[in-house]
Amino acid sequence: MSPTATTSATVGTLRVADATLHYEVRGQGPLVVLVGAPMDAAAFVPLADLLAVDHTVLTTDPRGIHRSRVDDPDRDSTPEMRADDLSRLVAHLDAGPAVVLGSSGGAVSALAFAQAHPGQVHTVIAHEPPLDELLDDREELRARTEEMVATYLAGDPVGAWRQFLAVANIQLPEEVTEAMFGGERDPQAVADEHFQYAHMLIPTTRWQPDLAALRASATRIVVGIGEESTGQLCDRTSRALAAGLGLAPTMFPGDHIGFVDAPERFAVRLREVLGEG
Repeated sequence: MSPTATTSATVGTLRVADATLHYEVRGQGPLVVLVGAPMDAAAFVPLADLLAVDHTVLTTDPRGIHRSRVDDPDRDSTPEMRADDLSRLVAHLDAGPAVVLGSSGGAVSALAFAQAHPGQVHTVIAHEPPLDELLDDREELRARTEEMVATYLAGDPVGAWRQFLAVANIQLPEEVTEAMFGGERDPQAVADEHFQYAHMLIPTTRWQPDLAALRASATRIVVGIGEESTGQLCDRTSRALAAGLGLAPTMFPGDHIGFVDAPERFAVRLREVLGEG
């Protein structure tokens, strides 16, 4: 499918061996890639619009999520597969090397991208990657993750989200959890959620970065943490990653999804980190 213009973005699809990837491109200038997992491209629109005034900004739905359809919906989505998708998208645009800002599971994808395709990425901002295997309590985290996946697949999404939030050390009132994950819900959101629990969560949290390769790489690695994420699981995993790379963490506004809640402040901080502020 050839790209089609919208009011704010050029939207297209890219066929890869086992999936059709949805992508969006905004602006002109040096390439910035904004990527999540399981978050889709829509979550990054406000930040992308702010950056597009002087950058080419690429966003995408990760494979198996929303508009990025996979041929085999029962196959796991691994960081290596998502890294290959990013490589093909950057090559398709004939752009780069890129700045890649990855959030959560997307930060794991970005690190895998830097490891496998260092020539295509000059800077990775890994914002709160859930790299459980870097922690001393990894065995407990593996067991609790398997338990939440089993709870979800047994038909109890609210119970699974309670377990997820407990593991992540994120506090939400019970009524908010019920409102977000119980009752009538958008069918696409439910389908994406199912794919996340069944096919993304375990491969992502069990991925182990090659710290020696990342330390030796010409790619600049920035480990980002939300200022309001103190004590949460992804604060812990991010600090472990930074220590393993011999870096100090870089603080960003907000919490785990600060780029959604405060895109203007996040964009200012991102530009500072990139030396553009």
